[in-house]
Amino acid sequence: MGSIFSIADFLDMLRRRRGLIAAVFLLGCVLSLLFAASQRHLYSSSEVLQMQGAVIPGEMAPSTVQGSSARRLQLIEQQVMSRGAILELIEEFKLFSDQPGLTEAEQVSAIREAVNISGVAAARDGYRDDGEVSLLRISATWPTAEGARLLAHEVSQRTVSLSVSSRLEQSRETLDFFTLQEDTALREVQALEREISQFRARNDIALPSAAESVQREIAALNEALLTIDRQMIALQRQIAQPAESRIERRAREEQRAELDGLAEERALLERNIDALSASIAGTSEAQARLVEYDRQLEALQDTLAAATARRKEAETAYRLETQRQAERLTVLEPAVEAQYPFTRSRKSLAILGALVSAVAAVGAAFLMDLRHPVIRSAAQMEHALGLRPVVSIPRMQPQRRRRRSLLDRIRRR
Repeated sequence: MGSIFSIADFLDMLRRRRGLIAAVFLLGCVLSLLFAASQRHLYSSSEVLQMQGAVIPGEMAPSTVQGSSARRLQLIEQQVMSRGAILELIEEFKLFSDQPGLTEAEQVSAIREAVNISGVAAARDGYRDDGEVSLLRISATWPTAEGARLLAHEVSQRTVSLSVSSRLEQSRETLDFFTLQEDTALREVQALEREISQFRARNDIALPSAAESVQREIAALNEALLTIDRQMIALQRQIAQPAESRIERRAREEQRAELDGLAEERALLERNIDALSASIAGTSEAQARLVEYDRQLEALQDTLAAATARRKEAETAYRLETQRQAERLTVLEPAVEAQYPFTRSRKSLAILGALVSAVAAVGAAFLMDLRHPVIRSAAQMEHALGLRPVVSIPRMQPQRRRRRSLLDRIRRR
């Protein structure tokens, strides 16, 4: 420790270097006061939002808003803390009216540093982390208590508003999509039904229901044709017999006339049978086409039913969103004005600076002694050399001495 071996030596060093100690201490105190005076107090305020679940369970009324709440809140935070939103907030509340020299980039950076958004994860359902958030804490620091409260409250309200609007927009888009899908499927079903009706109108005889009646009619005509053939055979046999009397000849003429009538009737029946047979010639092709129509119609009806069911679910989910009965953010703890700043007070900074200045002053005095290791007492000589001096002559001070400046005294010592 140089020439300091005891408390007496330390006290002697303080006495000899009192000028340096006083100068360093005063300079440190002045700098501490200036630093403490330049510091601004900061106040903190927080608003807590709670994520409340849907009033109606998801199994009964599934929500159309997909994704975890943590991901949705992250997207909302990015929107709230975007450059445009922050500049709008600054302009609305004149946050930097007392600092006109700050640029927009500096103002945006200051707001982002002042606002902190943190979430608390909800309890896990088993061992799976579903990304759900139960609490959202929005904290703000500002030079004034009212400014901190206002900033935290405004960011909180914008977060809630964006959460509501984003959920409504997503539900509305989902409802519009399924409504459009339902309308498209309905138009396709109606168009196919019109096409089937036109096909039935063009091919009424060839359709299976009409073909059965035609076949029954052909069978009836064939039976009538067979009856006529029998009658014609019987008449031909009678005509073939010789006519001996006048009455018989007249009967033969009537039979020939009747036979001609039966022949004409038979020809008419044959033409009808041919026409009916030709009408059902395309039955197999019509049936195949009708089966294809039925398959297409069934598929479109299934699509329409699914779109209708989804549209109803989306409509229910949208109604829940508009009535605020779905998952939503609510204010659990509103932001309040802080009574005291959370930063260190100026007085404590000044006292701490004075203590540091005192330590620095003593340290400077000690370093000066190390630069000039001089034996100043008999005890120091005995400790340093192991020799005990016989005589110790004290330093004599003249009655009148020239006044030296503080720097000269420090330099000479």
